[in-house]
Amino acid sequence: MNLLIEVLAFAVAIGVLVVVHEYGHYSVARLCGVKVLRFSIGFGKPLFQWVSPKSGTEWTIAALPLGGYVKMLDERETGSAPIPVEALPHAFNRQSVWRRIAIVAAGPVANFLLAIVLFGLVFATGVTEPAAILAVPAPNTAAAVAGFEGGETVVAVRTENAADSAPVRSWSDLRWKLLGAAFDHKRVVLSAKGPDGTSDFQLDLRGINEKDVDDDFMSRLGFEPGGGKLTVASVQPGSAAQKAGLAPGDRLRAINGIATDNATAFIAYVKSHAGQPLTLQVERAAGGQTQGQSQGQSQGQSQGQTQGKLEDISIVPQAQRDAATGQQIGRIGAELATQVPSINVRYGPFESLQLGARRTWDLAVYSVRMFGRMIVGEASLKNLSGPVTIADYAGKSARLGPSAFLSFLALVSISLGVLNLLPIPVLDGGHLLYYLVEAVTGKVVSDRWQLVFQRAGLACIVALSAIALFNDLARLIHF
Repeated sequence: MNLLIEVLAFAVAIGVLVVVHEYGHYSVARLCGVKVLRFSIGFGKPLFQWVSPKSGTEWTIAALPLGGYVKMLDERETGSAPIPVEALPHAFNRQSVWRRIAIVAAGPVANFLLAIVLFGLVFATGVTEPAAILAVPAPNTAAAVAGFEGGETVVAVRTENAADSAPVRSWSDLRWKLLGAAFDHKRVVLSAKGPDGTSDFQLDLRGINEKDVDDDFMSRLGFEPGGGKLTVASVQPGSAAQKAGLAPGDRLRAINGIATDNATAFIAYVKSHAGQPLTLQVERAAGGQTQGQSQGQSQGQSQGQTQGKLEDISIVPQAQRDAATGQQIGRIGAELATQVPSINVRYGPFESLQLGARRTWDLAVYSVRMFGRMIVGEASLKNLSGPVTIADYAGKSARLGPSAFLSFLALVSISLGVLNLLPIPVLDGGHLLYYLVEAVTGKVVSDRWQLVFQRAGLACIVALSAIALFNDLARLIHF
């Protein structure tokens, strides 16, 4: 069932993005008076075809759905019959350089406009996200150095010496603002509410390595969602957790006297204490067993007797070899679940579109920066993803609900727009580069040089596709 959802979500995502991208080319071409011969969704053998009686455009759905194209009347097309004299004004190559630029740029622009609309819908209808409440930071992390102790709610962020602060409405909002500051190597001031009121915390992001700006970025800074409940979801037979008497539903309050409300920080602490006795403060669930309870005691007798009671439990994490690092780490053999406070973020229609445009711009700039740093070696090529990862995230976001899927669709639409604007021949950006050279010099780039650049561009696309596919396979088999 999950595979079916992934396939359907992937098909819908690719279909929508390709149609919007190609329709951008198509609509501007028609506005410029260019005759469009074919609008194709997919490549290869046509499955369905029909011709518009009004425009004469052939609409096609092809067998390979990973892409599409718009074919326009063009004298440079080899193997075509000569174009009638009366049709020459409608040929693409006969248009002014600025019209050609507009037609080529319309595809990526359509992707950006789609992202703005999708983000606007998400902001307008409301999205439930974790609140910007911090868990207890790990020692020596940036959050700990800044003075956070856990439980604070971040309400605003500003760069150092700036007069105005930007409000923080949710955890993802906080993450995005810190991500931008890290890319700019800035120091920021976080305003956070705690037990003693609102305080300012200075966070220095100037020394962040761009290679570390990935999915674990916040964790490395010491920021994890907090303020919730960390509970035991299941216990493995024969594990240290079972021997200590932990049971599903038990709430973990503290470890060695340190308050805990986040699974990531708890697991990191356990890993670093292999074979060392730890003291857990546990709030018992209904039916939970104390350490001294007899295994033969009936569940009915034990239920309710320990529920809500705080109890200290001694546990020794079992030492195991970590396959990734080869080092000995501690494990207790329990699956944990974190329930963090959430907030419903909703905006008015006009503000939603403003935020959608801002989010689209920020993500586009971030994508360009990330790609540039991958080229110069400052960011890992592991950040590239291919169709397998996209399909996986499409399925996961679809199962999470409409808001998550629309946000995912907007993100991929931005990525598609940015990718097509890269100055790589065979992509829209490569053609735009030719036309910009023509606009500046007044001379058309020769067919010979276009052929050379096209081969080089095709090699780049093949290399990027191979890296993305390798990353997909690496994620699947975890190597």
